[in-house]
Amino acid sequence: MKRCLAVPAAAAGILILVYPAVNLATGGEGGSAPFGAFRESDFERPQTCRQCHIDIYEQWSQSMMSQAYTHHWDEIEYFDLALEHVKRDPSLEDAVAGCNGCHTPLMWITGTKTPPRPEAGSRANESVSCDICHTITARTGDPSVNFNYVHSPGRVKYANREGVVSPHHETAKNDFVSTAPYCGICHNEKNPYGIWVKSTELEWAEGPYNAQGVQCHACHMPKAPGRNANTARKEHPDVAQHLFHGAHDPGKVGGSIEMRMHPGERELEPGDRAVIKVQLFNGKCGHKVPSGSAEERQLWLRVTAVDSEGREFHLPVDRKGFEGEDETITSNIPAYQDIGFMRGDPSFAGIPRDSLPEGDRIFCLPYFDKEGRRTIAQWNTASLGTDYRIGPRETKIETYTWALPDDIAPGRVTVRATLNYRRLVASVAGLLKVPADETEIVKVNDAETWFEVVD
Repeated sequence: MKRCLAVPAAAAGILILVYPAVNLATGGEGGSAPFGAFRESDFERPQTCRQCHIDIYEQWSQSMMSQAYTHHWDEIEYFDLALEHVKRDPSLEDAVAGCNGCHTPLMWITGTKTPPRPEAGSRANESVSCDICHTITARTGDPSVNFNYVHSPGRVKYANREGVVSPHHETAKNDFVSTAPYCGICHNEKNPYGIWVKSTELEWAEGPYNAQGVQCHACHMPKAPGRNANTARKEHPDVAQHLFHGAHDPGKVGGSIEMRMHPGERELEPGDRAVIKVQLFNGKCGHKVPSGSAEERQLWLRVTAVDSEGREFHLPVDRKGFEGEDETITSNIPAYQDIGFMRGDPSFAGIPRDSLPEGDRIFCLPYFDKEGRRTIAQWNTASLGTDYRIGPRETKIETYTWALPDDIAPGRVTVRATLNYRRLVASVAGLLKVPADETEIVKVNDAETWFEVVD
């Protein structure tokens, strides 16, 4: 079903709902091999790889790649929403089964349509494992989408270096492994309605980093000097670190958007109108922010002013007047009513859309069901709203016009802008009993300015 970050990133582990045999205008289609083309025994367990690749294994084990199937929100969304939806709409069975093409590829390619819950301890829990990635040799069609990988399991492992010798397996260089389209196999997604519900690699392809030849790996698998295995004969200057940090890493999210702000005038009187402008620049992410599962990611800008006596005022963002702007200003109107049908509750009237103070700018890509209602379900998305996310090397400017109260205290007024991020809408998390860490608020950045109130 879904997910990346990201806020930034082709972040691994976001529940990615994938749909087999989706015909694209380009001629490509999702799903390269027949369902159940291989056996589980054709693929090494990650623990086997650890014997020689300790550092790489430990890095992977801390990443969302190793939790793509076991992560609590992914489990809840798959078992408690998607599969429940299939019970009421069997036409979605294949689409929902396709979740596993990216969340636990081993299960898909070895013929398990609905793996057991993580507590069962099956090999589904390996998620996106070492041997899954290192036996991909190509993709079917262009662009990369919906797990259109080609696997060649066996003794040969494919990576980005020539001349590597292992006592356990053979190695071969495969240039495809080092390209962004390799990542796009699971970080681009087209649903049964023909909607691109995930397009992280496509966003990168349309942006400046593609033009400069900077691949996803540069940020999500940075290189460092070292040995890629205990048995390596020599140290290399550029061993890829298998960190895959993205939407679930506060260190990656923090600072991803740069900010400044200023007032139109430095001296104002009570009753005057203060005009504050905030500039937000995406100088670090090669895709839009937020990316990946944009229907559930939240990135919002809150601006407050504090007068010389300590009174705090919340400043709502000025409207720009573009189509669909209401979806980009925080609101708590009822939304996500389709959850009621999925869970067999026809009386369900929805839950607060943003679960945030109202009036803040929220950078988002709204997803709508066929009834035109906001949805959290990629597989149930029939249309998209206005894309008001922050693109790579894009600057957005937000304006806040504030009529100063007649009784505002003379002296300095400090204005603060804070850009916040969380991975899941709090009302959705509360309804579905998602653990609290999924709704923790991460500060992406902040800025501060001032003006004086004079008598």
